[in-house]
Amino acid sequence: MKITNQKHLFSIPEEITYLNIASQSPSFKAVEQAGIDGVLEKSHPYKITGDSYFEPVKEVKKLFAELINVDNYNRIANIPSASYGLATAANNITLKKGDEILLVDEQFPSNYYVWEKLAKKFDAKITIVSMPLEKLNRGKKWNEAILNSISDKTAVVTIGNIHWANGTLFDLKAVSKKAKQENALLIIDGSQSVGAFPFSVKEIQPDALICAGYKWLFGPYGCGYGYFGEYFDNGTPLEENWSNRLNSENMSNLTSYESKYKPLANRYSTGEHASFIYIKMQIEALKQVLIWTPNAIQEYCKEITSDAVKTLKQNGCFIEDDNFRTHHLFGVELPEKLDIEKLKLKLNQESIFISFRGNYIRLSCHLYNTKEGFTKLTNCILSCL
Repeated sequence: MKITNQKHLFSIPEEITYLNIASQSPSFKAVEQAGIDGVLEKSHPYKITGDSYFEPVKEVKKLFAELINVDNYNRIANIPSASYGLATAANNITLKKGDEILLVDEQFPSNYYVWEKLAKKFDAKITIVSMPLEKLNRGKKWNEAILNSISDKTAVVTIGNIHWANGTLFDLKAVSKKAKQENALLIIDGSQSVGAFPFSVKEIQPDALICAGYKWLFGPYGCGYGYFGEYFDNGTPLEENWSNRLNSENMSNLTSYESKYKPLANRYSTGEHASFIYIKMQIEALKQVLIWTPNAIQEYCKEITSDAVKTLKQNGCFIEDDNFRTHHLFGVELPEKLDIEKLKLKLNQESIFISFRGNYIRLSCHLYNTKEGFTKLTNCILSCL
């Protein structure tokens, strides 16, 4: 399905070129209205029933399960952040002295600190696979280095589908195969890819997939999703939330304490995950993402960025080869002669919003962006050379 521009679904002013969804997504109008409806519901608490705590949560889990190709929605946990989901996974992993936890270079802090803490706890080792310095075939060589670094000492491989800052695409299928050969767990941070880039749990078979919900999944800041595989079926949650126990729907009998959790990943959902405002927004967001489809989002982003990518490369910028990057998020290394402060001023004048990472800029786009917006961006960059 070929998708056309969807800016009419958003409240973004015409003069704004927003290329920073990787930091924070804008709400589209249906999500905005769902949040307002949730606020108003709180004004009339006498209308809130027992089902309000459970049925919308099931709907959210089913929608996210469909997005990542999972048959059983009970494998999905409602979490407040990626760090919460990663901490849940780490909390249920036991290592031996000398075991290795494999990460890639300059991983997002939330997906570093948790493993550093786990390594110290068990006297294990953090192994970081550095990004190759040579730019020619960099993505290919980085993927090869990751595979070569997985050994019989590797206990955990924790990685994103793409690099959060430059969009380098990692071959998760190959990584999963190698990790399984070495009996290593595979924990994936999908925060910068799931929703905009196709992902299938059935294909990749991760032990856990953790996603922040406020970027490519268009949820509010403070929501996320966790998929937990068989390894975590009988684990220990970070907290003991009443609604995660069996028979919690029977609210008149809550003090008949229940020793058993609801099945599979339900035990890992955060307290108050039925937040009426957040859940309503998440439902509308996931419904729309499923209508759009990640495949169609990738194709649209490729179409509107292709000319800009070509122009920037011709003028001395480095962008990863198409085969080893995504189109919804990618990094652009600027020429050394470019005046970055002048560029920031120019972008501000043109109302263009991007993310700076040292001598790199990170561009992240979606269906509300246009080819004309990228032309404005490239003109700003060229004017500062």
